This record gives sequence, structure tokens and C-alpha cells, in this order.
Amino acid sequence: MKNYSIAIDGPAGSGKSTVAKQIAKKLNIIYIDTGAMYRAVGLYCIKNDIDYDDSEKVSAVLEKIDIQIELLQGEQNIYLNGENVTQQVRTQQAGKAASAVATILAVREKLVHLQRELSKGHTVIMDGRDIGTNVLPYAAVKIYLDASVEQRTIRRCDELEILGKQYNREQVKNENIQRDENDKNRKYNPLKKAEDAIVIDSSCMSVEQVTDAILKIVKQKINGLEV
Repeated sequence: MKNYSIAIDGPAGSGKSTVAKQIAKKLNIIYIDTGAMYRAVGLYCIKNDIDYDDSEKVSAVLEKIDIQIELLQGEQNIYLNGENVTQQVRTQQAGKAASAVATILAVREKLVHLQRELSKGHTVIMDGRDIGTNVLPYAAVKIYLDASVEQRTIRRCDELEILGKQYNREQVKNENIQRDENDKNRKYNPLKKAEDAIVIDSSCMSVEQVTDAILKIVKQKINGLEV
């Protein structure tokens, strides 16, 4: 079967990564978590006391940042300069830093190149903010996954609780709103729905329901695909 790609875009907390992982397992294809890459750049800045809001300072250290993706027991692990930072990149601070560095053109160019290279010669599912519009504009299947800010806040708080992290619900909500503003209004490749993307609102849907809905779309788009 010819290789193809699935692009899932949407705001933070809409369930993109969770659903993408489920689909990857069901279809036995490669999942690439692009958000984790931006978080890794943000984490590097945090660890090295670099102001992640300063585009010149961040751009100046990009050559020192090596990001690798590795599948371990079916799960994607992300390495920052040789260190497994899969759990570290999930913190609120790393998420805030990711939103900031994602507005920097040099960062986007570096990571988009890496993402495209990872997708070559493979059937992949990739989630992020500009996958269908920029990274994989010719993806066979494009989904724009949305959800209300209230529901996205609940999900993020649940995630932090599972990780054993302390949080303030109102702060998490405000951070979601701010990330939405940053992602939609950034100068380079902002978050937006691709013209040929299918919109799914996951606010009142379970992970299983969203997964099934996307699998049906994949079946319709990819002739003869067995799921």
C-alpha cells in the first residue's frame, strides 16, 4: 500500500495527541508528536536560563539543540541532546515556553524540516497547529479537532493530576486562552483550519468516539484501508 499521512490540527487540550496515538495503534502507523518538539526547545531554554520570549537569543542557540524521536515499546520518546525528556516536556512551564518559541521563524523552520524528514517514506499521523496547512499540506486526511475552553481546561487539569503536578484551575484556563491567542495570531504559520480539513468538536465526545469518527473518515479517504 502506498504511504499516506494524516494531519490533525487544533488548539491545546482538544485531544489531538491522545486521539492520534490511538489511531496510530489501530492502524499500526507512526505517530509524530510535533508539540513535544516545541516543548523540547522551550525546555532547553528553561534549563539554560535563556529568555524564551527573546527571539534573537533563542535563534542563537538553535545549533546547540539536538532533538531526536525514538519509539520504545510502541510509545514515542523525545530526546533533548541525548536526554530522555518525554515527561519533562509535559509540564505547564514547558508548555508556556513552547507557545513562545513556536512564534520564532528560525525555530519553526528547524522543526518543520525535522517533521517532514520523519514523515518521508512512512505512513504517519501527525498532530499540531499547522500540520495540514504547512507541514504536510498534501496529507491524505486532514482533521481540525476543536473543543470548548472549559472542556480543554478540565482535560489539562486531569492530565496534571495524573502526573502528580499541582495546579490552579483558573490559571490553567487562562493559560489555555493565552495559548489560543498566541497560536492563532502568531506571524508565522498560525493555528487555523485547512480549507480541506474536516472539523470535529470533541467537547462532548469520548476519546473512543473521536477515534472512531476519524477512522471512518480515513476509510472514506483511503480506498481499501483495513481498520
